[in-house]
Amino acid sequence: MLLAIDCGNTNTVFSIWDEDAVIGTWRTSTEWQRTADQYYVWLSTLMKLQNVNVEITNMIISSTVPRVVFNLRVLADRYFGTRPVVVGKSDCLLPVGVRVDEGTHVGPDRLVNTVAGHDLFGGNLIIVDFGTATTFDVVDKDGSYIGGVIAPGVNLSLEALHNVAAALPHVDISKPQTVIGTNTVACMQSGVFWGYVGLVREICERIKAERNRDMRVISTGGLAPLFQQSETLFDDYIDDLTMHGLKVIHRYNKENN
Repeated sequence: MLLAIDCGNTNTVFSIWDEDAVIGTWRTSTEWQRTADQYYVWLSTLMKLQNVNVEITNMIISSTVPRVVFNLRVLADRYFGTRPVVVGKSDCLLPVGVRVDEGTHVGPDRLVNTVAGHDLFGGNLIIVDFGTATTFDVVDKDGSYIGGVIAPGVNLSLEALHNVAAALPHVDISKPQTVIGTNTVACMQSGVFWGYVGLVREICERIKAERNRDMRVISTGGLAPLFQQSETLFDDYIDDLTMHGLKVIHRYNKENN
């Protein structure tokens, strides 16, 4: 069985795969101080609660927080007796190319999403990931990652608005009934929701114009379902895009190492 781990700035997701079938998926907050022992107690407890009784023999890790990787490596060695594949390290092979400026570090999450998008849809893609940051990854016709765009995340923007403007409350993001708000909360929700709809639409249109071709727009990430309600933005929504990419990368490394 394969344990795929996607560690983002806010949350870390653990997913167990049996070939192409997902056995179980669990989420925890990302904390670099968490030890291998703590990870194991947390994961094994959840597995027991859901009657997931499997032997993990392989691991793959994608992490945008470098400090957590050490303890995840210890987890793999101490409790599962395996050496994990770590996306972004020199010994991790990718089934797609990376064509960016020399010396540029591309986040492993963006590489994984590129691999997943190409595997599922082919080339000429824009992958919009609603995470801590809202990222746009551009996938060429041959599946290569060729760059993208990074914008502040939706929740990050709301937190900044609340923290800097003393009179503005903390609000949850949702699709407003009307564009014009008649109270403070509705005004903030409208500004953030329709502001990000405009941001996504404009950036995607400019990418397509710059590339001079039609491109498929894929959404993923925690808030993607909310913006999926604006039906003209995306061609497809994939909930577990990153996990699918980790599975594909692990299989590629197993076949080519």
